[in-house]
Amino acid sequence: MAATTHIAIVTVPVYSHLRSILEFSKRLVHLHHDINVTCINPTFGSPCNNTKSLFDSLPSTINYMFLPPINLEDLPHDTHPAIQVQVTISRSLPLIYDALKTLHASRRLVAVISDGLMSQVLHFGKELDTLSYTYFPSTAMLLSLCLYSSMLDKTISCEYKDLLEPMEIPGCIPILGTDLPDPLQDRSGVAYKEFLEGNERFYLADGILVNNFYEIEEETIKALQQEEGRGIPSVYAIGPFVQQKVACNDESDKECLRWLDKQQHSSVLYVSFGSGGTLSHDQINELALGLELSGQRFLWVLRPPNKFGIINDIGAKNEDPFQFLPEGFLQRTEGSSLVVPYWASQVEILGHGAIGGFLCHCGWNSTLEGVVLGVPLIAWPLFAEQKMNAVLLTNGLKVALRVKVNEKGIVEREEVARVIKNLMVGEEGEEIRKRMKKLEDAAANALKDDGSSTRTLTQLVHKWKRLTLGVA
Repeated sequence: MAATTHIAIVTVPVYSHLRSILEFSKRLVHLHHDINVTCINPTFGSPCNNTKSLFDSLPSTINYMFLPPINLEDLPHDTHPAIQVQVTISRSLPLIYDALKTLHASRRLVAVISDGLMSQVLHFGKELDTLSYTYFPSTAMLLSLCLYSSMLDKTISCEYKDLLEPMEIPGCIPILGTDLPDPLQDRSGVAYKEFLEGNERFYLADGILVNNFYEIEEETIKALQQEEGRGIPSVYAIGPFVQQKVACNDESDKECLRWLDKQQHSSVLYVSFGSGGTLSHDQINELALGLELSGQRFLWVLRPPNKFGIINDIGAKNEDPFQFLPEGFLQRTEGSSLVVPYWASQVEILGHGAIGGFLCHCGWNSTLEGVVLGVPLIAWPLFAEQKMNAVLLTNGLKVALRVKVNEKGIVEREEVARVIKNLMVGEEGEEIRKRMKKLEDAAANALKDDGSSTRTLTQLVHKWKRLTLGVA
């Protein structure tokens, strides 16, 4: 009987990150039955139903524990969700260390894998004399920026957003400073300092596991791997990991699929801004009128406005989002549209034959779901690294059209209609569809038994198994 190899996974209380790392864990134990995984989960409140359903879907070889909730009552009532997460991480570190120490004493952990937002945990692996890895749930392009951020900080003197020319990140396509992640938009801010400090900790990792596949970012991955042994940690492209299709038991989901069943093939645009993205009231109005103006069929997951542009609890349904739509909009678009409040089963919808396009926020989970299911994209980035992802999708891979924002930060209705028609019925959209089909095939091939991602993950697992057996 083969010896069991024990791995610890440390997550962060962010739904999109949690979903990604759990899908990786499921893939890991599916391919290697003698791997046992324990997920350690910091919290700052009771898990919502969506989060609970993620854990309910885990196989028996994945154990999990929720750490005691962190008390955030000393924070101001209107604290940004991102700051709440950072404070939760910081205050959870002693609890995480104790949990890892206990696990290591009872099971002899071979490796600790922590989310990229939890790079402080890399120190714990060293203290416990076990391998430490970072799970990076975004692109190799963002990873390259992170690993070279200190170098860029030393060589560029002005604010990145003031650069007149696109900047060069090693191994990546050129990118404007205004398209860099949020923390880099103010180099004097606390977020920028923390960004640099967190990136420096990545160099403690024995390896970085990236949720993408070699063929989607070949040049960037190759450039990073060529620097291994010269300071850059080993980089493993082992994805794409996306949520799998499940039976739809929710009545709202059933309604979506019934409505799609009545539509023609590739005729519907799916509109969603991820697990927590929201728009302002003015932007909801412009998007609605642009959808109507386009004359195309659409399925829109609608949320009410939020001053942060992101909802903290994706299970909360405190307001009626329909009150923010233009007067008469639902009546005028009846029959050619379906508007769903708050939440929908995205993978099931994207996998339906009636879907011909996906207007999304360029979060990496949603992007990969579009790629895996071969759905061409409209890029509408909101926050975090999403503008960077939009650059990769439009300028690099050329599988998306990007909306143009006016000087007030609004995408106007005419622009919404223009980009939708270009994607759904224009020649440009047809070319994008062909390129996305090739990318879809490459993603499927990467996950085959002899595919690039499966081979990479298997090589890594063999290393862990040799350590389990005491073989160098």
